[in-house]
Amino acid sequence: MSEPILVQIIGAPIACKEGVKDTWREIAEWASGQLHQRFGEGVQVQYFELFDPACPPIPPGVQLPLVLVNGEVLSSGGKISVPMIRVKIEAILKKEIA
Repeated sequence: MSEPILVQIIGAPIACKEGVKDTWREIAEWASGQLHQRFGEGVQVQYFELFDPACPPIPPGVQLPLVLVNGEVLSSGGKISVPMIRVKIEAILKKEIA
């Protein structure tokens, strides 16, 4: 069996009048559950806050939230799209089978 496909999501807490919200982390946890339900142990999801010491390098010109799949930028800014991540994972798996 090959290594799991690595999905890394990088975000930051958002300050608002009610205080600080960690919405991107919550969405990343939900996305992780959805991806594990579909792909099982074949996918590993990690969430990082922008200034975490273990945060992967941020390519120039990207926006948060940043989604990397196996180290490649999948999306930058906007929303965290589980369908987009799923399509990318399926394409990687298809290549591995071929």
